Amino acid sequence: MTLVEHLAELRSRIIKVLIAIAVGAVVGFLVYNRVLHFLQKPYCEVSDHCTFVVTDPLEGFSIRLKVSAYVGFLLASPIVLWQLWRFITPGLNKNERKYAVPFVISGVSLFALGAVIALVTFPEALRFLVQVGGDSVEPFYTPGKYISLIIFMMLAFGAGFEFPVLLVFLQLAGILQWRQLAGWWRYAVIVIFFVDAVITPSQDPISLLALGIPMTIFYVGAIGVGRFIQRGRPEP
Repeated sequence: MTLVEHLAELRSRIIKVLIAIAVGAVVGFLVYNRVLHFLQKPYCEVSDHCTFVVTDPLEGFSIRLKVSAYVGFLLASPIVLWQLWRFITPGLNKNERKYAVPFVISGVSLFALGAVIALVTFPEALRFLVQVGGDSVEPFYTPGKYISLIIFMMLAFGAGFEFPVLLVFLQLAGILQWRQLAGWWRYAVIVIFFVDAVITPSQDPISLLALGIPMTIFYVGAIGVGRFIQRGRPEP
């Protein structure tokens, strides 16, 4: 494909992704109240009250749009991954293209698993943040700040759990070898926890461990998968 054809292909994929997110956002707009009540549960667990404080007349509408966009991206994630895979498959051989379905399924599953772990650990993380503030601090949260924190936590965990998919793809494409990853494992653990500390919005140790430990396990798992994929293939 020429450069112009690549750009046309990329535009087509992006348009399909945006349409999928838009459709998902419409669904999110309709189920907004249920989603908000669900995300509000950790707040209720760490506080005697769990009513949000709104200081801006437009905040109620803006938070509904924000939640709808997040839900839209979540619902459209399988299509996003599929379009991404379809865009990069021309550079792979026929044998490597058979991993399309496992790539999408594993990507969606790991992202969902990361988001679930973020939700499970969020109450403890929120409790830690409240306790750090001291006894004189009473938590009264605005919906915008609270929803942004919990959603970004879910996105950070979801993106972090995509780490093994990225490593396996790089090995599949021949960019990395499993022996290289095995030799880098000590440095990889340090980098994993450093990056986790940066991308975790709450900056609490509970979330850091909840994300760092699985990513370390995934790193080891990706080495095993890469060794299986690259068996019999001559090393560069």
